[in-house]
Amino acid sequence: MLAQHRKKLNFLLVITIAGALITQSFNVQQQPVKKLKNIKVFPATATYQEVDHAMDQFKVDLGVKCNYCHAPEKDNPRKMDMPSDDNPKKDIAREMIRMTDEMNKKYISSIKHTESDTAKIQVVTCNTCHRGAPKPFGKPLPPPPPPPGQGPRPVAPPPGR
Repeated sequence: MLAQHRKKLNFLLVITIAGALITQSFNVQQQPVKKLKNIKVFPATATYQEVDHAMDQFKVDLGVKCNYCHAPEKDNPRKMDMPSDDNPKKDIAREMIRMTDEMNKKYISSIKHTESDTAKIQVVTCNTCHRGAPKPFGKPLPPPPPPPGQGPRPVAPPPGR
Protein backbone atom coordinates (compact mmCIF):
# COMPACT_ATOMS: atom_id res chain seq x y z
CA MET A 1 0.00 0.00 0.00
CA LEU A 2 2.83 2.37 0.86
CA ALA A 3 4.52 1.64 -2.47
CA GLN A 4 1.29 2.51 -4.28
CA HIS A 5 1.02 5.89 -2.49
CA ARG A 6 4.68 6.58 -3.18
CA LYS A 7 4.09 5.97 -6.91
CA LYS A 8 1.11 8.33 -6.89
CA LEU A 9 3.09 11.00 -5.03
CA ASN A 10 6.02 10.66 -7.45
CA PHE A 11 3.64 10.88 -10.38
CA LEU A 12 1.99 14.02 -8.93
CA LEU A 13 5.43 15.53 -8.26
CA VAL A 14 6.53 14.88 -11.87
CA ILE A 15 3.27 16.37 -13.20
CA THR A 16 3.64 19.44 -10.96
CA ILE A 17 7.23 20.04 -12.03
CA ALA A 18 6.35 19.53 -15.71
CA GLY A 19 3.41 21.95 -15.37
CA ALA A 20 5.63 24.54 -13.71
CA LEU A 21 8.26 24.20 -16.46
CA ILE A 22 5.65 24.51 -19.20
CA THR A 23 4.07 27.54 -17.54
CA GLN A 24 7.49 29.16 -17.12
CA SER A 25 8.34 28.58 -20.79
CA PHE A 26 5.28 30.61 -21.82
CA ASN A 27 6.21 33.48 -19.52
CA VAL A 28 7.32 36.03 -22.12
CA GLN A 29 9.83 38.47 -20.77
CA GLN A 30 9.12 41.97 -21.90
CA GLN A 31 11.90 43.64 -23.88
CA PRO A 32 13.20 46.86 -22.36
CA VAL A 33 11.86 49.92 -24.15
CA LYS A 34 14.49 51.37 -26.47
CA LYS A 35 15.01 55.01 -25.62
CA LEU A 36 15.14 57.24 -28.68
CA LYS A 37 17.80 59.94 -28.72
CA ASN A 38 18.13 63.13 -30.76
CA ILE A 39 14.64 62.88 -32.24
CA LYS A 40 13.79 66.27 -33.77
CA VAL A 41 10.98 65.77 -36.29
CA PHE A 42 9.03 62.86 -34.87
CA PRO A 43 6.57 63.41 -32.01
CA ALA A 44 7.98 62.99 -28.51
CA THR A 45 5.52 60.12 -28.05
CA ALA A 46 6.84 58.17 -31.07
CA THR A 47 7.91 54.64 -30.24
CA TYR A 48 11.02 52.90 -31.48
CA GLN A 49 8.85 50.70 -33.73
CA GLU A 50 7.12 53.73 -35.29
CA VAL A 51 10.40 55.52 -36.03
CA ASP A 52 12.01 52.32 -37.30
CA HIS A 53 9.06 51.73 -39.64
CA ALA A 54 9.35 55.31 -40.97
CA MET A 55 13.09 54.84 -41.52
CA ASP A 56 12.40 51.64 -43.47
CA GLN A 57 9.95 53.58 -45.65
CA PHE A 58 12.51 56.35 -46.25
CA LYS A 59 15.06 53.74 -47.35
CA VAL A 60 12.62 52.34 -49.91
CA ASP A 61 11.46 55.77 -51.12
CA LEU A 62 15.06 56.94 -51.70
CA GLY A 63 16.58 53.59 -52.64
CA VAL A 64 19.29 53.96 -49.99
CA LYS A 65 20.56 52.29 -46.83
CA CYS A 66 20.89 53.68 -43.30
CA ASN A 67 24.38 55.06 -43.93
CA TYR A 68 23.00 57.53 -46.47
CA CYS A 69 21.74 59.75 -43.61
CA HIS A 70 23.33 58.24 -40.49
CA ALA A 71 27.00 58.56 -39.57
CA PRO A 72 29.13 55.57 -38.53
CA GLU A 73 30.17 55.08 -34.93
CA LYS A 74 33.61 56.48 -34.12
CA ASP A 75 34.79 53.26 -32.43
CA ASN A 76 33.23 50.85 -34.91
CA PRO A 77 32.65 52.26 -38.42
CA ARG A 78 30.65 49.15 -39.36
CA LYS A 79 27.85 50.22 -37.00
CA MET A 80 25.67 53.31 -37.33
CA ASP A 81 25.58 56.00 -34.67
CA MET A 82 21.88 56.74 -35.10
CA PRO A 83 21.67 59.78 -32.78
CA SER A 84 24.73 61.48 -34.32
CA ASP A 85 24.29 64.61 -36.46
CA ASP A 86 27.71 64.20 -38.15
CA ASN A 87 26.19 63.40 -41.56
CA PRO A 88 24.79 66.61 -43.14
CA LYS A 89 22.26 64.57 -45.13
CA LYS A 90 20.44 63.90 -41.87
CA ASP A 91 19.59 67.61 -41.56
CA ILE A 92 18.42 67.65 -45.18
CA ALA A 93 16.22 64.63 -44.44
CA ARG A 94 14.71 66.42 -41.45
CA GLU A 95 13.89 69.44 -43.60
CA MET A 96 12.28 67.17 -46.19
CA ILE A 97 10.17 65.52 -43.48
CA ARG A 98 9.03 68.95 -42.28
CA MET A 99 8.29 69.99 -45.86
CA THR A 100 6.13 66.94 -46.66
CA ASP A 101 4.30 67.28 -43.33
CA GLU A 102 3.56 70.94 -44.09
CA MET A 103 2.35 70.17 -47.62
CA ASN A 104 0.07 67.44 -46.33
CA LYS A 105 -1.38 69.59 -43.54
CA LYS A 106 -1.77 72.84 -45.49
CA TYR A 107 -2.62 71.70 -48.98
CA ILE A 108 -3.34 68.03 -49.45
CA SER A 109 -5.73 67.81 -46.51
CA SER A 110 -7.87 70.58 -48.04
CA ILE A 111 -8.42 68.77 -51.36
CA LYS A 112 -12.06 67.81 -51.70
CA HIS A 113 -12.64 64.28 -52.84
CA THR A 114 -15.71 63.08 -54.68
CA GLU A 115 -17.46 59.77 -54.27
CA SER A 116 -15.97 58.55 -57.56
CA ASP A 117 -12.36 59.07 -56.41
CA THR A 118 -10.49 55.80 -56.26
CA ALA A 119 -7.97 57.17 -53.74
CA LYS A 120 -9.71 58.53 -50.66
CA ILE A 121 -6.48 59.45 -48.90
CA GLN A 122 -3.72 61.15 -50.81
CA VAL A 123 -0.50 62.27 -49.19
CA VAL A 124 2.85 63.60 -50.27
CA THR A 125 5.67 61.25 -49.29
CA CYS A 126 9.36 61.06 -50.08
CA ASN A 127 8.46 58.73 -52.92
CA THR A 128 6.30 61.44 -54.55
CA CYS A 129 9.45 63.15 -55.82
CA HIS A 130 12.28 60.68 -55.23
CA ARG A 131 10.67 57.61 -56.81
CA GLY A 132 13.29 55.28 -55.37
CA ALA A 133 16.30 57.52 -56.11
CA PRO A 134 18.48 59.52 -53.68
CA LYS A 135 18.01 62.75 -55.66
CA PRO A 136 14.45 63.87 -56.48
CA PHE A 137 13.45 63.98 -60.10
CA GLY A 138 13.39 67.54 -61.45
CA LYS A 139 10.92 66.89 -64.22
CA PRO A 140 7.97 64.55 -64.70
CA LEU A 141 8.55 61.10 -66.02
CA PRO A 142 8.08 60.80 -69.78
CA PRO A 143 4.78 59.35 -70.97
CA PRO A 144 4.75 55.60 -71.54
CA PRO A 145 5.41 54.39 -75.07
CA PRO A 146 2.37 53.86 -77.30
CA PRO A 147 0.89 50.38 -77.51
CA PRO A 148 2.36 48.20 -80.26
CA GLY A 149 0.99 49.04 -83.69
CA GLN A 150 0.03 52.62 -82.84
CA GLY A 151 1.88 55.78 -83.70
CA PRO A 152 3.43 58.17 -81.20
CA ARG A 153 1.16 59.94 -78.76
CA PRO A 154 0.69 63.68 -79.22
CA VAL A 155 2.74 65.80 -76.84
CA ALA A 156 0.70 68.17 -74.67
CA PRO A 157 1.79 71.82 -74.72
CA PRO A 158 3.53 73.09 -71.57
CA PRO A 159 1.20 74.54 -68.92
CA GLY A 160 0.36 78.23 -69.31
CA ARG A 161 0.47 78.27 -73.12
